[in-house]
Amino acid sequence: MTTAILNGAPRLQRSWDSRAALNFIGGGAGTGLLVAAAAAVSFGWPFFPAGALAILLIGFGLSMVWMEIGRPLRALNVFFHPQTSWMTREAFLAVPLLALAAVTVVIDQGLVVLPPAVRMPATPFALAAAALALGFLFCQARMLRASRGVPAWREPSLQPVIIITGLTEGLGLLLLLAVLVGPPPAWVVPAALVALVARAAAWQYYRLRLRMRAPAAAIAALDRVSIPVHVVGHILPAVLLVGALLVPSGVLTLAAVAGLALAAAGAWLKFVVVTRAAFTQGFSLPFEPVRGRSSTALLRRG
Repeated sequence: MTTAILNGAPRLQRSWDSRAALNFIGGGAGTGLLVAAAAAVSFGWPFFPAGALAILLIGFGLSMVWMEIGRPLRALNVFFHPQTSWMTREAFLAVPLLALAAVTVVIDQGLVVLPPAVRMPATPFALAAAALALGFLFCQARMLRASRGVPAWREPSLQPVIIITGLTEGLGLLLLLAVLVGPPPAWVVPAALVALVARAAAWQYYRLRLRMRAPAAAIAALDRVSIPVHVVGHILPAVLLVGALLVPSGVLTLAAVAGLALAAAGAWLKFVVVTRAAFTQGFSLPFEPVRGRSSTALLRRG
């Protein structure tokens, strides 16, 4: 006689909590802002304060990981496995990334007076920092996919969601900072429109792919946040950005509100994915193994 002897229902993972989510939020928005700021510098926009804010966001995200580990000295272990760990690769990129961004801020603001013979423009340093920022953002996307036991994370279509969201947040923060710095380059508003459309499409495709692959509780968590994300993070900013294009006199105010919405929706989206949709696969063992019989128990997903 065969009976079910074990049932492992999907459960919300507890290894990564809100501090891990804050790493993805701060690191993603910070790297996206570095990329946007580097592009803006090439058009004559100052790297500061966008570069300084990006450094703070990335540093804040990394500090949340350090706090989650709990033991400060154990945090050094993250540097020991570059061949297997995307978190290690992220940490390796963080050091030169933050250093280059800081050097760019110093050069841009003229905080250190150098002899004319050795003075250098900020643009090359900003572009180098942006290249490392893209690598950092890619590592974050791969970190989630490497978590094989969580269907909502291992789904390949989550990678473009994380990357596009970071870039969208960066453009949004750049529009928000324009209130302090002055009108952004002409390409920023159209680029933000393209980015929000890309994020909306990537998010919908990700949710569609999960329908037959993730536990019902994970799908429900994503469904609950999807409409608010679309309204606050896509529809509202799209209307405001189109208004900014049609009414140039209101570009600063309209674009700033749109930028704030873009960044806030991206942060909420990542928080939900990391903390509320992170249900394990689950399993069931419907047949009791019998000693001496060749047939094996069937392992079934929950």
